[in-house]
Amino acid sequence: MTAARDVESALLTRCLAAARDVAAAAEDRREANVFRLAALIVRPRFPSESARLMQASERYLAAHPGDKMAAADVVSKGWVVSLPRLRDMLSARLRGR
Repeated sequence: MTAARDVESALLTRCLAAARDVAAAAEDRREANVFRLAALIVRPRFPSESARLMQASERYLAAHPGDKMAAADVVSKGWVVSLPRLRDMLSARLRGR
């Protein structure tokens, strides 16, 4: 269980970094799809951060268009435990908690 939480924490840290950096880019398929999903679910509360996450995702996916996945596939692969959990945890980090 700890390893899964460590992976989740590292991915949230990467999301937070991408949400704050206008020049960020996803490093791989997983990050690109998680960033895209994160951008969609935090958009109502964090529109600027959402835009940066989407841009970070698009920078990777522009070079690897075949790597774009549906949200359900991102969840089924286990890259995101659940959408509400991703939203809540990332929102808390974006608020500085």
